[in-house]
Amino acid sequence: MDRVRVSQDNLVFCAGHFMIFPEGSEPLHGHNYRVTVALEGELHEDMVMDFVALKRLVKGLVDELDHRVLLPTGHPRLRLAIGEDAVEAEVDGKRYVFPIGDVRLLPIPNTSAEWLARYLAGRLRARLPRALCLRSLEVEVEESFGQSACYREEIDAAAATSEASGGDRPGEQPGGSG
Repeated sequence: MDRVRVSQDNLVFCAGHFMIFPEGSEPLHGHNYRVTVALEGELHEDMVMDFVALKRLVKGLVDELDHRVLLPTGHPRLRLAIGEDAVEAEVDGKRYVFPIGDVRLLPIPNTSAEWLARYLAGRLRARLPRALCLRSLEVEVEESFGQSACYREEIDAAAATSEASGGDRPGEQPGGSG
């Protein structure tokens, strides 16, 4: 099995967030996150995936999060009010109001490095070329030097091969762009 991995200085995003714990929430703060992606699979046209194309996909994903406040939409204690020009967030007696353009609402329960890695893996998986013969996808999110979380997703090669031969991905409109 072959494996490719991209980890570069430009695959980073700076973002603010706060974690919500059972006993309370932490103060709003930020990190300079670094993202590493690895794909494992069979060779397709002499490579698992073209490095340039993979780096472009990952860069696009991290750019969506760069210089934003990350808010999870799936936490039961976080109340969000989304207005025309602002997002109001309330949790544990704290109230924050952010300009809507400064926020990324993420469909995850918390903004831990683990959940950010899962989120990015899902977004990347949806954008990968259909013809790839992948066995696994791995995303690592480092929130500070020496402190990271990694999410690895096994990919059903038979399903991927079926999709590559013309089948649409589940939940996708026929002829969708994947």
